[in-house]
Amino acid sequence: MSSPVYVALDTPDLEKAKAIAARVRNHVGGIKLGLEFFSANGRQGIREMAELDLPIFLDLKFHDIPNTVAKAIQALRPLEPAILTVHAAGGRAMLEDAKAAAPSGTKVVAVTVLTSLDEHDLGSIGVPDDPHAQVERLTDLAQRSGVDGVVCSGNEVAAARALWPDGFFVVPGVRPSDGHSADQKRIMTPRAALDAGASILVIGRPITQAKNPVKAARAIEATL
Repeated sequence: MSSPVYVALDTPDLEKAKAIAARVRNHVGGIKLGLEFFSANGRQGIREMAELDLPIFLDLKFHDIPNTVAKAIQALRPLEPAILTVHAAGGRAMLEDAKAAAPSGTKVVAVTVLTSLDEHDLGSIGVPDDPHAQVERLTDLAQRSGVDGVVCSGNEVAAARALWPDGFFVVPGVRPSDGHSADQKRIMTPRAALDAGASILVIGRPITQAKNPVKAARAIEATL
């Protein structure tokens, strides 16, 4: 079985992203490329990263009217990402259209509550519930919409999996026990997140900003 760890290469620097991915490729299961990378390097950058022959998680978090999201995903079909993200808050029609537009082999996962948000942040945008309740609500919506799974923090993944036993659960905000939380507010160790029900773990800075990324990736791998 390949590693459940997807290394987040959140950099606009294509050569840096390729270099890190090439170094850690034997200790991770895939690479996650987000808005920062995509805005700088576009589809061609994704194609160059695909030459490393690692699954690509394209984390663009689409959130727009259903037709726009569907057209955007259709434009990405030639890249055949292993995983791509949309925001669950876009609603059922958007989620359904996103899944219909994606390549058959691509897992479409819906972002529930960003790991940078806590209950005070949710309250400021008019969501009266705490993150746990909101994740449960959006997980139920995602399941009914026909997408493949959700993105949630390790704190909520057990509850989400209880609602959706055969769902696919992406857990970001994962930090080794000796790691720094940075801008994440709801974090968990890799082992704990897996035990709670994560399907894959997204880990960025603890690997990419380590003095020795290979050593850091191997240390995380050893805890799993």
